[in-house]
Amino acid sequence: MMDIDKIKMEVRESLVPFFTDDEIAYYLEKNNGRVNATIYELLLLKAEDSTICVSGLSTQDTSKYFRRLASRYREFSSGQLFG
Repeated sequence: MMDIDKIKMEVRESLVPFFTDDEIAYYLEKNNGRVNATIYELLLLKAEDSTICVSGLSTQDTSKYFRRLASRYREFSSGQLFG
């Protein structure tokens, strides 16, 4: 499976389409080919307030769901700080 396909699977693109393949490729390049860092960033972008209200109809806010998914891919610094 190619990196872009893995990313699409993890960010639930089939259920909640949001990014084009070109956009995913851009973020993958921006994150120096690091798949987990790309997934984290894309999930945070999806987590922006997603409530839609049109003519009295509204959808549920899914931002908490995507933030929870993103937390699985957050990278932690484990480097040494020099003073």
